[in-house]
Amino acid sequence: MSSIRYPVLKEGAMIGVTAPSSGAEERIHPWLEEARERLAISGFGVQFGETVWTQNKAKSAPAAKRAEEFNAMVQAADVDLIIPPWGGELLIEMVDQVDYDRLPCKWVMGYSDLSVLLLAITLKTGIATAHGTNFVDLRGEVTDETTAMWQAVLSTETGGAIVQHSSSSYLKEWPKEAGKAVFNLTEPTMWSAILPDGLEPRGSIRLQGRLLGGCIDVIRHLIGTPYGDVAAFREVHIPGEKLLWYLENCELVTTDVRRSLVQMKLAGWFERCSGIMFGRSPANRPVENYMIEDVYADLADELGLPIIYDIDCGHVPPQLTLINGAFAEVEVEAGRGTVKQYFT
Repeated sequence: MSSIRYPVLKEGAMIGVTAPSSGAEERIHPWLEEARERLAISGFGVQFGETVWTQNKAKSAPAAKRAEEFNAMVQAADVDLIIPPWGGELLIEMVDQVDYDRLPCKWVMGYSDLSVLLLAITLKTGIATAHGTNFVDLRGEVTDETTAMWQAVLSTETGGAIVQHSSSSYLKEWPKEAGKAVFNLTEPTMWSAILPDGLEPRGSIRLQGRLLGGCIDVIRHLIGTPYGDVAAFREVHIPGEKLLWYLENCELVTTDVRRSLVQMKLAGWFERCSGIMFGRSPANRPVENYMIEDVYADLADELGLPIIYDIDCGHVPPQLTLINGAFAEVEVEAGRGTVKQYFT
């Protein structure tokens, strides 16, 4: 029996924006105001923390200040949801200063470097967290159907379920100037799969398990720390159940992705696992002749598990809202994907 706790987003919620990783340089402060105005149209309030407006030496502020502001904002009775402005580089500096024992059952959503905090919260507390869009990407006049699902997903009641579908197209290049939509989605989306022993999938691929994941570049650094104890999470919060990992790569070349996955395997992160999903990536640069598909094939063979890749997750928008701790059923057929998450 799962002991995962799920927050519920209500209408008219107050969004707290704090920067546990990177803040915003002055030139993009208008983006934050645009996002606040756009969310106000949908009935949301927005509170900005001080760290949002500053950025120096690869971080918004010293670790102690970032942790203090996050702890205060997440515990504030008048804040219902935390969405940082975006990711960054050095969130891990403050991960040991979060007051996990006093965290309320409240949504925290983001991706990239924020996935360190998201995964740590769920592993330490059993509170579900949301891997999804960041604050500045909510500033457009229109939002694509995939990204816009964040509200419906976070509003799902405990005991309920929510279905998301793969996007029809994705972003190839970030536009120099945002139009009505922040993302210029031009490339056709195609989810793919690799089976053990190099077998080609026939028909549909179906996976199910408890979701955990994030940006592989950064969550790998939780291995061996008190904030990356996957074995304890399985035993305490989802006894007897299997995991379904989702991972995405921001900057790593293929050999570094491979080293990271082997480390995760050796650390036991892939024990009692039903499969692994990988998001589209702007990186994955091959080393010599070692392609990312070779990395996936090697992993599938070693684990004896199916691998799904190029899903809507991570640094090549749009992306699904994936809930750490939720039970998911995933189906891929003819390049299209469906993810059904159960908040049980």
